[in-house]
Amino acid sequence: MMKKIALLSLLALTSLTAFAAPKTVTLEVPTMNCVTCPFTVKNALKNVEGVSKAEVTFETKLAVVTFDDEKTTVKALTEATTNAGYPSTLKE
Repeated sequence: MMKKIALLSLLALTSLTAFAAPKTVTLEVPTMNCVTCPFTVKNALKNVEGVSKAEVTFETKLAVVTFDDEKTTVKALTEATTNAGYPSTLKE
């Protein structure tokens, strides 16, 4: 009986992580100074493991990024944009 309870508990825990919702953050990228800059920033973000979506807008100088927070972090996202030449910070 204890083995069945342990197995059911394990299955319940693994199913919760399987349905974890993706996280979305907004990054400020103030050094984008031309209309082609967002392409570079978007490519840098999309190359980060766990990123499922990145929308970058030149006019607002913002990047809205959706990612799996079990695979990456906001720090990894800001490092990716910085390494591409466009430092970013989390918009509060």
